[in-house]
Order: sequence, then C-alpha cells, then structure tokens
Amino acid sequence: MDQSHSNEQLLLKRQEEVPQGPFNVVPAFAARAKGAEIWDVEGKRYIDFAGGIGVVNVGHCNDRVVAAVKDQAERYIHTCFHIVMYEPYVELARRLNQLTPGRFPKKTIFVNSGAEAVENAVKVARYATKRPAVIVFEGGFHGRTLLALTMTSKVKPYKFGYGPYAPEVYRMPYAYCYRCAFGLTYPGCGLHCARYLEDFFTDHVAAEQTAALVAEPVLGEGGFVAPPPEYFQVLQDICRQQGIVFVADEVQTGICRTGKLFAMEHYGVEPDLVTVAKSLAGGLPLAALTGRAELMEASHVGGLGGTYGGNPVACRAGLAVLDFIAETDLCARAARIGSRVQERFLAFQDRFPLIGDVRGLGAMMGLELVLDRATKQPAGDQAKALVKYAYEHGLVLLSCGKFGNVIRTLMPLVISDDQLEEGLGIIEDGLAQIKI
Repeated sequence: MDQSHSNEQLLLKRQEEVPQGPFNVVPAFAARAKGAEIWDVEGKRYIDFAGGIGVVNVGHCNDRVVAAVKDQAERYIHTCFHIVMYEPYVELARRLNQLTPGRFPKKTIFVNSGAEAVENAVKVARYATKRPAVIVFEGGFHGRTLLALTMTSKVKPYKFGYGPYAPEVYRMPYAYCYRCAFGLTYPGCGLHCARYLEDFFTDHVAAEQTAALVAEPVLGEGGFVAPPPEYFQVLQDICRQQGIVFVADEVQTGICRTGKLFAMEHYGVEPDLVTVAKSLAGGLPLAALTGRAELMEASHVGGLGGTYGGNPVACRAGLAVLDFIAETDLCARAARIGSRVQERFLAFQDRFPLIGDVRGLGAMMGLELVLDRATKQPAGDQAKALVKYAYEHGLVLLSCGKFGNVIRTLMPLVISDDQLEEGLGIIEDGLAQIKI
C-alpha cells in the first residue's frame, strides 16, 4: 500500500470516504508500531499511552504474536469452527478455563468482540435461569450492539439517537466513592452502594426475575473507578443467595492490565461468567466467554456461535499472548508500572489544583480533572486540552468518564522505564500549561 501521503492528505480522504460516526482521537495515520511506540506516515514518533484502547498489553507487533499469526496464516485462515473444527480453539479454551478465577469446572466459547461476549453472557444467564432481567451499573460500558448498548450507561456519544433499546435492563449506582450517589463516605458508609442491591429488588426489579448482574471490576469508559476491596464480595453474596448469575466484564481490565491476569482476582471473588476481549489476542479481534460448565452447557446445540468466532489465526495469537505473559511475568510488570504511575500522579495532584482524584488498579490509573476541588465541577475542556497537548508533543493519550474529564493510562505493559518516564513527563508539562 502506498504510504507516501501526508497526514493532512489522508485526513481529507478519510473525510471523503468514511462517515463522521467513527471518532478519531489523533489526527494522524499510523505507518508502523512496535512495543509502546507508533510512527505516523510523516515519520513522527509517539509514545503510546492508549494501546488501541487497551488492546496491546503485550505490545504492538509482539514477536511471539507475529510469529504465531504468520505460521497459522500459512496453514489455514478460516474453516468456521462450526463446520470444520481446529485445535487452537480448543487449546485456548482449555487455557482460559484454567486461568480465569473460580475453582470449579468451566467451559469457553469464542466470539469476535467484547460486545458479543457480553451479549452471549446474557444469553447464557437467561437460558440457564429462565429469567429475563439484567442488572448493570451507572458508568458501565459494555459495547455498541443493541443489547450491549442498552447495558452501556453513557448517552452521548454512545446511545444518543439509537433507540429504542432492549427491554429488561436495569441500572443501579456503582461504587464511585469520589462522587458517591448516596452522599456517603467510605468506609463509614458500610458499603451502602453494594447493599443497595437488596433494596433494588424491591424498587426496580424482583430478584426472582433477574438472570444476571453484570459488572466491570474497574469502570473503563466510565472513568477508571475502582471500588473498595469488599464491594464485589457483597454483591456476589447477594447474587448467590438469589440465584442470580454474577458476570465479570473483564474486557478492558483483563489480561494483566491491573497487575493480575484478571482484575476480579484483586477482590477475591469467583464470577460465574467472565467476558474477555481486547488484549486477549494481541491486537487481533477475539473475545471469549468463560464460565461455570453447568451454565455454559445449558444452551441447546446451535444456540451459541457465529461465523468468525474463534478464528484460528486469532486463537493462535491468543495462545502466543498467554505464553508471553507466563514467560515474562507481565502481571508483575503491570503492577510495577501502576506503582510508578500512581506515584507520579499523586505528585501531580500535590502540584496542580486541577487534579481532583487519583485512582485505579495496577496499570489502569486515572486522573480526574476538576475546576474546583470543593465543588468537584468537572474539567472536561481541560481534559481535551491535555489530550491535544500530549498528541502535539508525541504522546497518545485518552480521556474517559461520565463528564469526559478523566485521563486514563492504557500503555502497553512492555513499555520501557525510559518511555514511561518520557510519557509521564509530557503529561506533567501539559498540566503545567493548562489554566483553570
């Protein structure tokens, strides 16, 4: 492919040929990427703190992944698992059955995206329980297909104009301690936000009608909110008492991002079902639903699947990702990155009144920007300005959150110490330039 065009020329072509719906954070076009760095078509280098929205935890063009993809592509690219089966699908399922939290027999299916994994989790829970309702959380993001979009919380830009939505989806407050929906303060609150689930059954949907409760261990698009350590244990206990399937949406938090292979390991709970995607295949589209064998087996033959689900090239990439993680102890690296980022972010908070909160888990850290620490008025425009400053100075950075005022870190976990410090330095310089 000819890559002699400038970013400006390609941007004009993009505007002519592609609708405005797909948003773009950086007004540049990639020419190549390796590890934690990207080079655009004009040769400009960027340190990557976005990781394709958390997709390349093992790094851009990881050598193990590239080798596996090349090898598999020369053997067969597609047969459809439903037509002619292949070993990489079964082997990757076996590995995930072993690695996901839960000391019980499990089974796994593969699909193409996080949204598909979430929708299949609901299908499985509904089939197994013979109940219709699903409980999700304010601030949650679960995808852009109809049911997943219904489950997603934020209206603009995700949901606006796309209704009507799927029925029997109910939403309750999340453990967002910095902006508690109940006006309480942890730990004196007694985890009211978790125990509120019992009241929710009275005011919104009966427990006997509820098939599943679906929760992200750390809110992703919702602002990198990490609940108190006891939060999910309370929710899980209530679900178990009521026969409700507890689903962990680990699409963004999984594959070492938080310092554990799966974030729910931090909370000591064993979800009935786990959704995995993003970094599972090192950049290739692959998602998984793993869960209790008796739940996964409930559906009839032919009830689950899809033409491309568990593509053999993507499954080989997934196996290479898990091998690389085991050989390099990538979870420990994520924990070290997270400690360093948290240390620097707390120092930024001491220096810049713009920073209202520093939070996260492992290498999934966020900065919430506010115009006033007392009122916590969101500083969405300032977050946009910081993302723009970062791009102009060679750093790819993302914002998120209900008000678009949270800066998040999703750098590849293979990032070098020097690259990490360079990127953090750009953020610090950018914060110094922004006026409240």
